[in-house]
Amino acid sequence: MYTTICPSPIGSLTLASDGRSLTGLWLEGQKYFARTLPPDAVPTDNLPLFARTRRWLESYFAGRRPKTENLPLKPDGSEFQLAVWKLLTQIPYGQVTTYGLIAKQLSSLRGGASVSARAVGGAVGRNPISIIIPCHRVIGADNRLTGYAGGMVVKRRLLELEQQKSPDQTAGLFADAQLF
Repeated sequence: MYTTICPSPIGSLTLASDGRSLTGLWLEGQKYFARTLPPDAVPTDNLPLFARTRRWLESYFAGRRPKTENLPLKPDGSEFQLAVWKLLTQIPYGQVTTYGLIAKQLSSLRGGASVSARAVGGAVGRNPISIIIPCHRVIGADNRLTGYAGGMVVKRRLLELEQQKSPDQTAGLFADAQLF
């Protein structure tokens, strides 16, 4: 595994790769980060994938809409987590959804097998590729911001960036948000 540090407007980001795919992107101080990164990871700035990821992030933070498909992603997780994370990549830029709606989608994909919003929340919270797999686009059923492994301030900043609204315009940001 290879790692590098990437500066960003929301703080330092740690990137991880197996040499071919991006396996991790964590915000400084992110919950679950310490348990995910192996201690023998090799720091390097010379991996072409890290350069591509930096360009993707620069584009994202500049307010453009880079495509997730442009990066080879390989998050490591259970079958359930992978299914949740795949659905996260389908949430359109600038839009939000709820844990409950993701649970309903998964239930439908699994032939009607019940899936709880709480289980979805657990998987969303353990997303190892933050920002690119947009777990920040998931909100509570009452359209309120809820937990984010990178912190609520960062979640709000990412959503504001995608909404292209100034901080003083975000009070009712989610009341009229489109859900995917």
